[in-house]
Amino acid sequence: MATKIPFTYQYPYEYAQLEELSPLVRRVTARNPSGFTFRGTGTYIIGRGNVAVIDPGPMLEEHIEALKACLQGETVTHILITHTHFDHSPAAAPLKAYWGTKTYGYGPHGASKRDQGVMVEEGGDMDFVPDVVIGHGDIIKGDGWTVECVYTPGHTSNHVCFALLEEKALFTGDHVMGWSTSVIGPPDGDMTQYMNSLELLLTRDDEIYWPTHGTSISNVKDYVRAFIAHRLEREQQILDCVTQGYSKITDMVPVMYTETDKSLYGAAARSVLAAMARLVATGQVMSSEPELSLTADYRLAQA
Repeated sequence: MATKIPFTYQYPYEYAQLEELSPLVRRVTARNPSGFTFRGTGTYIIGRGNVAVIDPGPMLEEHIEALKACLQGETVTHILITHTHFDHSPAAAPLKAYWGTKTYGYGPHGASKRDQGVMVEEGGDMDFVPDVVIGHGDIIKGDGWTVECVYTPGHTSNHVCFALLEEKALFTGDHVMGWSTSVIGPPDGDMTQYMNSLELLLTRDDEIYWPTHGTSISNVKDYVRAFIAHRLEREQQILDCVTQGYSKITDMVPVMYTETDKSLYGAAARSVLAAMARLVATGQVMSSEPELSLTADYRLAQA
């Protein structure tokens, strides 16, 4: 891979402790580290006194109790959900009840795909349904803070970023992370949507990103351009693999992901499938099956 994304692996933190990040931004990190969550889920608090919480996190008692304790004496007026994976939204339910507030999100898991007649597997928080459904460009106003909703499908079909206008800061969820690329797993994940959502970020004037996993990202446009270039190079790798006679995704993954731990090959295969779907849609590759899958055989369309 020619493109080197400038990942940052430094992440000073203490679990269950409140960190001061900027005049309007604080964070509490959940103790759920993994190959998909880095050091854990970073739950953000926006504002002072009357605040919003972004991505309350997993159903982890320590984290839930930490948020209650850290925000004692303040009023939570909004709970904002970037998307409905298990490390982001489940804690919304008990915290909503505790704080007596409302949740805001694009919709339940797989919402956008379901609207298109595509049924997604139950790989997310199927219990979450937002009290307030938000869409692209919606504005949420609080006490001393203003958040713009930026719809960014791709990682999931209901993924939303939240822009804190007062600080030109974008809370990117799993759309853009500082320590890793995002897994795009069909049918809910969609590489074409993801690439379009990355292009959307290039049209904005955000100055800093706060992902739910990992530290902040500066020089944001160059960073997004590196993400786009990386994905295009992955597509070229797929085309090269098919040209060399690798017809199955499971055979391509070890060739493409030589620097990736084998325990993550399953997730890598899902991302290759998402990229393959984009190559099929653009007429560059053909599949042996009408429904794209990990087990199908693929060949160049012009072959």
